[in-house]
Amino acid sequence: MGVEIGQAVPDFSAPATGGQTVRLSALRGHPVVLYFYPRDNTPGCTAEGQQFRDLHEQFVAANAIVLGVSRDSLRSHDLFRTKHALPFHLITDAHEALCRLFDVIKLKKHYGKEALGVERSTFLIDADGVLRREWRKVKVDGHAAAVLAALTTPPAAA
Repeated sequence: MGVEIGQAVPDFSAPATGGQTVRLSALRGHPVVLYFYPRDNTPGCTAEGQQFRDLHEQFVAANAIVLGVSRDSLRSHDLFRTKHALPFHLITDAHEALCRLFDVIKLKKHYGKEALGVERSTFLIDADGVLRREWRKVKVDGHAAAVLAALTTPPAAA
């Protein structure tokens, strides 16, 4: 079972592009947008990364840190990040620890064959490390803008 909205996200440490190691606890004080995508250099994943790139300055203005996650290698991530001028880091999750924590490994059909893969999903973790929003089965168009809007719009009073 994955993390649920309103729960603190367990601390994690994971290798990322640029020789970085991302540790969630080191990001406290900043909202974190963690978006999971199936694979570098595929049309949907490229478009999604580019949309987060194009809005990156607005995420930074909101004090947020954007991180992409897939099972691709660091080498693949570094090439993908450079090719598309992505200003944020990409985490490699080859062993699927983060994918399983956030429950994004799903049985998918591709050309009639079933296989386990990453379901495109995004998670908004607040500055205190608590999961506040999640988007699953994401459609790429307009998604980054929707995440930005959720980040910059205060929740409605109950």
